[in-house]
Amino acid sequence: MDFLQKPYRWLEAISKYKATVSGAPNFAYELCVKKVSEEQKNQIDLSSWRVAFNGAEPIRYETLENFSSAFKVCGFKENSFYPCYGMAEATLLISGGNSNDYPIIKNFDSQSLKNNKVQESIETRESSVIVSCGKTSMDQEIKIVNPETNNLCSENEVGEIWVNGQNVAKGYFGTGDNENFNGLINGNNTKKYLKTGDLGFIHEGQLYITGRLKDVIILRGKNYYPQDIELTTEKAHIGVREGCSASFSITKDNEEKLVIVAEVERTYRPRGSNQQNEKLDDNNILKSIRKKVMEDHSVQPYYICLIKTGSIPKTSSGKIQRNACKHEFLNDELEIWYTDKKE
Repeated sequence: MDFLQKPYRWLEAISKYKATVSGAPNFAYELCVKKVSEEQKNQIDLSSWRVAFNGAEPIRYETLENFSSAFKVCGFKENSFYPCYGMAEATLLISGGNSNDYPIIKNFDSQSLKNNKVQESIETRESSVIVSCGKTSMDQEIKIVNPETNNLCSENEVGEIWVNGQNVAKGYFGTGDNENFNGLINGNNTKKYLKTGDLGFIHEGQLYITGRLKDVIILRGKNYYPQDIELTTEKAHIGVREGCSASFSITKDNEEKLVIVAEVERTYRPRGSNQQNEKLDDNNILKSIRKKVMEDHSVQPYYICLIKTGSIPKTSSGKIQRNACKHEFLNDELEIWYTDKKE
């Protein structure tokens, strides 16, 4: 995608062709905030943009605010944002809001979410801010299901998102791999659902996504969502590159331990024979990450490593590949610049 390398070109195209509808994953909007200069903003007009789809990965409310503020001068309106949820297996769109409505953003108690429970709260350091992905449409059904028992979750309980509808595929062509398309809810053996592999909940009729089932980190019986720990990591120190970190768990001494891998900004790369950089005190950045993660999530990282810029595994669309990163970590394939590992 062109905006991965030159985000200005994407906005320039919207301006040039007076586009009313366009969209991208959350990281693309964040990239525009960071990379598009004030001079370039003076050359684009985004006033025609009525529907700005934001999906394909967790939606960060900070990104919505930052982009709206940065490009207000270009005519972009905050209520043009259209947070949504979809999959190719469901002919793309599963849920979304109403165009021209402002995104719905709510605070939920973080400790409750760790126990798969949902409790709305006021904004505090102990709350998680989640952007609604709207409601379903087109005669689709969305169910929140316990992935271990296949029982329907109770109201305001986190579970796997299952989808049924005419738009949902029957399987993957030519592979015979149809297991995830044949989800059966206990007590109803007549209707099959697509098991999305995503976790979320429905609150006041709105769908909220909390993470990927396979990516959830379980430490001492509590659930931790990697994107939350990664955001904390990236905010902990200016030397950590945004959008380029991964968190996952490994088994050590029969216990699950938290590992954090993060890219270092290029200007902070090691220099000289002693592999240090006068701009970056590596002990300080590692301590900052550890302290911030402890403060925000009450969990102690077992191991933090800072790696070469541009080396963290990503998909072609720019999503972090946590499992691939874990594989490289376990096989000593990461190019580590700084670490607090003691063994």
